[in-house]
Amino acid sequence: MPQRRSIIGIVLAVLVIFISFSPQLRSFYSLPALLQVGVGDQLGLDLNLPSYLTNTLQVEIDAHPIDVLTFEEKHNSLANFLQPDMAPMAAKPGQANLKLKLFGLIPVKNVNVDVKPRIELIPGGHAIGILLKTQGVTVIGFAPVKDEKGKEHLPGEQAGLMVGDTIEAVNGTPVATDEETATLIDQLGRKGKPIILDIKRGNLKQKLAMVPVKCHDTNRYRIGLYIRDSAAGVGTLTFYHPETQVYGALGHVIADVEINRQIGAGEGKIVNASIQGIHQARRGQPGEKIGSFQGSQGVFGDIRKNTNYGIFGTINRPIKNDFYRNPLPVAYGHQVQVGPAEMLTVIEGNKIERFSIEIEKINPQRLANGKNLLIKITDPRLLKVTGGIIQGMSGSPIIQNGYLVGAVTHVLVNEPSRGYGILAEWMLTETDLMEYAKEAA
Repeated sequence: MPQRRSIIGIVLAVLVIFISFSPQLRSFYSLPALLQVGVGDQLGLDLNLPSYLTNTLQVEIDAHPIDVLTFEEKHNSLANFLQPDMAPMAAKPGQANLKLKLFGLIPVKNVNVDVKPRIELIPGGHAIGILLKTQGVTVIGFAPVKDEKGKEHLPGEQAGLMVGDTIEAVNGTPVATDEETATLIDQLGRKGKPIILDIKRGNLKQKLAMVPVKCHDTNRYRIGLYIRDSAAGVGTLTFYHPETQVYGALGHVIADVEINRQIGAGEGKIVNASIQGIHQARRGQPGEKIGSFQGSQGVFGDIRKNTNYGIFGTINRPIKNDFYRNPLPVAYGHQVQVGPAEMLTVIEGNKIERFSIEIEKINPQRLANGKNLLIKITDPRLLKVTGGIIQGMSGSPIIQNGYLVGAVTHVLVNEPSRGYGILAEWMLTETDLMEYAKEAA
């Protein structure tokens, strides 16, 4: 009997080793430790295993609540779980743990399942103008002030100001625009008072004092700065939630390219935009959409958050997408597949068009750089018109198999037909839509 047990142990050990190193079974070990699915979705374990293995693996499920997944317990072999008509269905929000065991005895894999409320969104694709006013004004450069004798001065730089600093107040008075900042400095200078600036540099705040100089050319008191009070650009709407009017766009943070830093959240708006032309992308030279804004009459949303996953806020009137009149469910990372997909964007006027792309690689982990997906433009017309991914396409929704997968975010500058995208599930984390869905369930 002991000898027989030893033989069985050796056979099992050899089998486990074979399983571990067999090239055909790499998908088994690449199965993520955590799967997120929405209510109503099938679990869908994406495995390409030989039948001799799926028949020997049993699945043990520990669920909280107990009915978070619907399945037939008598069909608990992995072979059955891999069949579309027999795979477990997510029935309600909760968690489950799947233990895969060889012969029902030897644990070989643990998978945690997080069932979330089903989120359905109207895909975007609309061209939008983005207007974001910073809190305070930002120093973007220095300009010498020439006095009445022709001598040049740089009061701000000499006092310690640096490019990228945000001026929040002048002598205790908060400032929000470049015009009011310049006016305050001139008024104080005419009264013979020194200038004391409240500035923010990164996470640090400090005060800097300087004496303004009367400019011979403008007859105004100045401190020798170039400043900016807002950012503007063209982007693409990613999604819209009809019940709450919440939207998401861009898929990445708005940053001031001249000072290479994130712009803090402030008074921001999105407006209707029309694409008037295209600067084609070429190797080493990013292209861009040339758009015009429709001014204050075209405002249809606010910007409440400017984050690494995009801009977010609310829209003040319903929007529609002629390709997808009904909302689409949001895909979670494991539901996205390498292969064909489509993106929606505008390349002329206000017309949303759909274009074919290929998802080449998927990284479902949460990344601050918005590069969960490696994508390639395959649509001949889009390649002919734009040369690939260009500025202004950021936020263009990616759709695959009836799911909203994510949004375009970046281009590979030396290969503009390729670029990156962010998963829609990570954009959702910057909204309250998950909490809303839980309360509505």
